Amino acid sequence: MRHGLIPGASGRVRPLTLLGDPVLHTPCEEVTDFGPELARLVEDMFATMYAAQGVGLAANQIGVARRVFVYDCPDDEDVRHLGHVVNPRLVEADGVTVRGPEGCLSLPGLEAGTPRFDHAVVEGVDVRGEPVTVHGSGWFARCLQHECDHLEGGVYTDRVTGWRRRRVLRAAAKASWNVN
Repeated sequence: MRHGLIPGASGRVRPLTLLGDPVLHTPCEEVTDFGPELARLVEDMFATMYAAQGVGLAANQIGVARRVFVYDCPDDEDVRHLGHVVNPRLVEADGVTVRGPEGCLSLPGLEAGTPRFDHAVVEGVDVRGEPVTVHGSGWFARCLQHECDHLEGGVYTDRVTGWRRRRVLRAAAKASWNVN
C-alpha cells in the first residue's frame, strides 16, 4: 500500500515554454520564499511533467524563472529516482563522457546525441528548505545535468556541435510548435 501523496496529484498542468522563449535562455533566480506558493509550483511541475510524459522539468520550462526542478527518472539499472530540488547546484559531474540521445519537453519530438558525464551530484534544498543531495549515474545523471543547465539559461542544443547541432536546430525551425 502506498503512503503519502502522489507527486503532482493536486497540481495543475501548465503550458510548456518552448525553444526561443527568453525565459529559457536566462539564468533563473534563487528561491527565497519557502511557503505554499513554492509547494504549489512543485506540484504543478510534477503534474505538467507527467502530462507531457517527461522525466524531468525545470521551472523555467513553464515560464517561472526560479531555481527549481522536479524529476521522476530511472538510472541505467532501471532504479526509479523521484523528487525535486530547490536552488540546486551541480557540485560534481564526472566519470565517462557518454554521447546519448537527449530530448527536451521544450523541444517536443526532437532529440540529438548530446555528450554528458555518467555521474552527477546535485545539492540544494527541498520545499521546506531542508538540505538535499542527489546522486545520479547513467541516464539519471544525464537528467540532473540537463535540468541544472535549464536553470542556468541553457538547453541541450547548446551542448551539441557540428552536424548534430545543425540538424536539430533545422528540425526545430521547421517544427509545428515553432512560432518564430
